[in-house]
Amino acid sequence: MQQLGLHWICIAWVQRCLRAQCTPLCRGLGVVETTRSDGGELGPMSGWARLFLPFALGYYLSYLLRTVNAVISPLLTDELGLSAASLGLLTSAYFLAFGAAQIPVGIALDRFGPRRVEASLLLLAALGSALFATADSLGGLAGARALVGLGVSACLMGALKGFALWYPLERQSSMIGFIMAAGSLGALTASVPLEAVLPVLGWRGAFWIIAAVCLLAAVLVLRALPDSPAVAGEASLVAALRVVAGIFTTPAFLRHAPASAFFVGGFMALQSLWVVPWVMNVDRLDLAGAATVLVALNLGNLAGQLTVGVFGVRLARAGIEPIGLLRIGYGAMLVVQGLILWSGLPALLLWGGFGLLTAANSQIYLSAARAFPPALFGRVSTALNLMAFVGAFVVQWGFGIGLDLMRGVGAEMPQALAWGFGGLLALQALAYLPLLGRRPARSSKGAE
Repeated sequence: MQQLGLHWICIAWVQRCLRAQCTPLCRGLGVVETTRSDGGELGPMSGWARLFLPFALGYYLSYLLRTVNAVISPLLTDELGLSAASLGLLTSAYFLAFGAAQIPVGIALDRFGPRRVEASLLLLAALGSALFATADSLGGLAGARALVGLGVSACLMGALKGFALWYPLERQSSMIGFIMAAGSLGALTASVPLEAVLPVLGWRGAFWIIAAVCLLAAVLVLRALPDSPAVAGEASLVAALRVVAGIFTTPAFLRHAPASAFFVGGFMALQSLWVVPWVMNVDRLDLAGAATVLVALNLGNLAGQLTVGVFGVRLARAGIEPIGLLRIGYGAMLVVQGLILWSGLPALLLWGGFGLLTAANSQIYLSAARAFPPALFGRVSTALNLMAFVGAFVVQWGFGIGLDLMRGVGAEMPQALAWGFGGLLALQALAYLPLLGRRPARSSKGAE
């Protein structure tokens, strides 16, 4: 009960931070003058409630659905007799569908705006959650989870697009920190609070509730957000794809892509599934203890994101660039993960510290985008997000395949997990090296 109370305290803390930051911001922007899709004006709540909360609920659901399998995985394994590889494939189906949607989502956001794109996709998330609740086979569960991944694929990028439209440039770091904090609350919900209600609702009942909330979020986005201003001279689809292809070949993008895959994607793979098997087998905790470790991980991430949100503007004005935050944060993440692998220190301390440092992940979008013209921000971000989800898919499924192979040759589960974690750590170390070099000159490739 203390942990559940802490969960609601964190929600109240986020609301307080947002009111403090966003209310004067919105007065300065005059967003009360923003036009709704029906031609009317948004009311006095348009500052942080009308604009931020719909995005926050969407990303909350996205992260809740991303990480929910970490807690229900023992139940799925017992009920359906899944192997580690099958469990990894099932969970990573979300990442595969989410990643595949990123490029079309980026183009759609530029053409149609976050209101229509995100609302439409959240309806698919509601359908996918309902299908997951009724599925009774690996294929059915994987298909439903893929539909869920598609349905929430615009939640973060839609928010970033909306912030670019309706908030000033100097607030971008702070708003990214706050929207990431909303995601952390979703991950936090998918730990002790979810584990506490599973004996009553079961995993199928929990997904029925999630389906209803996804439907509510779609309605809220559609009714609360304004339509985006019309874009004059919109390029053809072929031209838009050519721009995206150009982004993928630039040195600036290639510098950040491995880090996105193995730091951002690796964190998602661990958080959404493999942390629980690790602490249950290596640290010998039961499911309740593993859920508590997830709370520590997600509270650390929440604290880190809120710190970025509160101090992001000050850091920017002090000349501290996102690439500097990436270097510090990722270097420290490598050290802490090494301690998780080899030190034997308390799991709560290590995973909580790891979660705190993963707040650096949010800065990779700004760091990469600054090497491109501002008009390409949306497409650069979705291209980088694609790399993150490809990495999450590869790490999550590959982790499961590696465990099955090592168990097949007689390795104990803790030893197999250690080899998998060590492999991820090696990939992250290689991805870290390009970030230490000098920044490439700003690219104009794809700018038409």
